[in-house]
Amino acid sequence: MESLKVAVLRVLIRLPGCRSLKEKRGRLTGLRERYGRNPQLAVCETNHHDMHDLAAWAFVGAASSALVVEQILTEIGSELPLRVDGEVVSITREWLN
Repeated sequence: MESLKVAVLRVLIRLPGCRSLKEKRGRLTGLRERYGRNPQLAVCETNHHDMHDLAAWAFVGAASSALVVEQILTEIGSELPLRVDGEVVSITREWLN
């Protein structure tokens, strides 16, 4: 049996001008819809739930091939700044195995 390769891409997003949690959800709802369709990816907001202008998200990629996980997370890291209605402050990647 092949071992599963798992990595986490953590993203911190600043939302300038965001005045409410409702507006924050509206500006970021597309993340879960867009990336949550991939069966090799889990997507969730991980921190700053109560802050209007800051959001932390995690994208967990899992596959039998590290190359596949790397490709998925690299694509997200590259296109996320273009897709999110805010400023991507930081992106970090961590392999869990």
